[in-house]
Amino acid sequence: MSELKMSLGQAHELEIALRKAGFSNSDVSKMAENEMICQNFLAVMRGNAMVECVKHIIDCDAEPYIPEGWSIHPEDQIQSRVTGQFEFDPSKAGLFLTDKQKVSYEIGNDLKQALEGQPVLPANVLDYLLAHPEAIPESWKGKYIFFWGTIYRYSGGYLIVRYLCWRGDRWFWSDRWLDYGWDVNFPAAVSAS
Repeated sequence: MSELKMSLGQAHELEIALRKAGFSNSDVSKMAENEMICQNFLAVMRGNAMVECVKHIIDCDAEPYIPEGWSIHPEDQIQSRVTGQFEFDPSKAGLFLTDKQKVSYEIGNDLKQALEGQPVLPANVLDYLLAHPEAIPESWKGKYIFFWGTIYRYSGGYLIVRYLCWRGDRWFWSDRWLDYGWDVNFPAAVSAS
């Protein structure tokens, strides 16, 4: 095995290349701590291995998680929601805000009507992302990402939408009643493709 002596200039070039490729400081630390990652990276660079990207295929027709005391009714759903076998691509995941949300807030019941025609993602995608947090775009941190493709009915009759949010050390879900207001921090997750 040859000895590696990296100059300061080479280290800087590597830093620039990794930054351009989208690496974060935690990605670099993870790579430095795991010799297997470095060996695999080298094998790909030398043409001895190939990288196959993971495809996140989600069955949007399956029943999502339904908390106790909640239900899902077809008449409550947004008609333009994403259905079928959906491939979640983090680089193509979209966040949608109405013009009203961008400057003020919009009541959830009005927002539901405004979202008709948008390819809103169902709670199946939220459930999948909680199980595969590596697929969640980093840019979603600090926002409450709503999955309007599944609207639940609470036992008291209130309509509810679940959302995904970062809590400092992990992703979690919670919910919001449609009687409340949604502002610029509460985008709808949509399919951008």
